[in-house]
Amino acid sequence: MSKTRKLFVTLVVIFVILLSYASYDISRRTTFPGSKPQLKERLHKAYLGKDSTKGDSLSGTRPEN
Repeated sequence: MSKTRKLFVTLVVIFVILLSYASYDISRRTTFPGSKPQLKERLHKAYLGKDSTKGDSLSGTRPEN
């Protein structure tokens, strides 16, 4: 192999190694969108807890017949 071909192959190998490392690093820091709960589920858990008005608050004050 000529000197320029060896240099080219060396640079290609280094480039592929750096690209592989960058891909691995990015994939390690991010999560797959399908593994996250959907927006409605997240909003329901965060903002809509157990409904406090479900129980009738007036049922205890009504006179029994």
